[in-house]
Amino acid sequence: MEIKEQIQALSEEIFGNLGRLVRYDSKASEALPGKPFGEGPAAVLSEALKIAEELGFRTVNLDNYCGYAEFGEGREIIGIAGHLDIVPAGDGWHTDPFTMTRIGDRYYGRGTTDDKGPVIAGLYAMKLLRDSGVKPDKRIRLIMGCNEETGSRCMRHYNEVEEELSSGFTPDGSFPCIYGEKGGMAMKAESKKTKILDMHGGFVFNAVCHQCTTVIPAGEVPKEALEQALSETALKSFSVTEECGKISIFAEGLAAHASTPLLGINAAGCTMEALESAGFEDDFVKFYNDRIGTKCDGSGCGLKYEDDYGPLTFNNGIVSMKDGVITCTLDIRVPVIVGKEQLLSSVKPYLEHQGGTLTVLHIGEPLFYPRESPLVDALYSAYKEVTGDTEHEPMVIGGGTYAKSLKNIIAFGPEMPDTDYRIHNADEFLIIPEYLKSIEVYLRAIENLLKI
Repeated sequence: MEIKEQIQALSEEIFGNLGRLVRYDSKASEALPGKPFGEGPAAVLSEALKIAEELGFRTVNLDNYCGYAEFGEGREIIGIAGHLDIVPAGDGWHTDPFTMTRIGDRYYGRGTTDDKGPVIAGLYAMKLLRDSGVKPDKRIRLIMGCNEETGSRCMRHYNEVEEELSSGFTPDGSFPCIYGEKGGMAMKAESKKTKILDMHGGFVFNAVCHQCTTVIPAGEVPKEALEQALSETALKSFSVTEECGKISIFAEGLAAHASTPLLGINAAGCTMEALESAGFEDDFVKFYNDRIGTKCDGSGCGLKYEDDYGPLTFNNGIVSMKDGVITCTLDIRVPVIVGKEQLLSSVKPYLEHQGGTLTVLHIGEPLFYPRESPLVDALYSAYKEVTGDTEHEPMVIGGGTYAKSLKNIIAFGPEMPDTDYRIHNADEFLIIPEYLKSIEVYLRAIENLLKI
């Protein structure tokens, strides 16, 4: 039986096991004894390791930070590093995000593409290779992390207690493959003084702030003028209510990953635009529109950069207010040509403003492998062999993956070119024929890596 037929014969089992993982709400939560990322991530890791044991693999749980399944012998390790944690489901789903639901040739559910689906795909690629009778002289190891979405501390722990990988990939990006990842920069913006009474929006720092509620004193701006200004923004919907001397604004934008903020609509940014346009005079509103705005290019902070692999992207993910101070998280993806000192020098003149401050929290280095390297060639060749696609080339992206946390790996799938799988958004999905094909791609990739 050919590989395609074997995969098809296993498809009911494959999707059944994926459904077992999707049913866990495995977003990060408060740490518990022995469960560093909370109950959900620990529970889904236990389930994933159980599935791997049922399929006959050796398994290890690394203190509920992460775990792995492996087979083979030898000193070297070929790694497949995926993650089981998720971003919060959020609102707007047409199906239960924690029940994998088939509609046509798609399965919907949180984690189907990012990243529980690829974890199962990698596991079955390993099974098919093992069951073919291959006796690899390297260990093939599927690493399953529990903290990719909120800091990748799981992989720091892995590096502390386990062996280094000799080669591999993380199925948490796009095909054909990704040989470079932009650097990362995290900042926060805070108000100095504001007439805004309350402002809350967004749910994670690495996604566009897609919903925002803002409260201002009544009488500062006519309700009708505010409604008109809001109608002229990119918002999908909004509502304005006035009672008890206050005006409340609810703004609905569009979620998107922080690496591609132009695919989303920043509800907080649109609200700030409308407030200023309607005549609401406020120091922080002016600061926000000057420094952050809705352009997503960092121009308000002196950070407008671009190289051959794309522009700097600038995303406001969360807005919150406490003790009269508004705080905004800023997730910035930096072109590989721009270094830390250049970033700090560029942003320094913009840190202080009459209405607020900017603070640099962290600057991360970019990742870059030569396009002609054996690792890139092994993965890209596997993709071309299985799909026949010679049009799309390996790329550099704005997203950050486990490739920045583990040595000798790059991002490889699962997303096929030119398709939005709505990761970090409502109605995340996988496409069944493409997903099954990705298992074959991963199988061929492992075979190629064994030859390096």
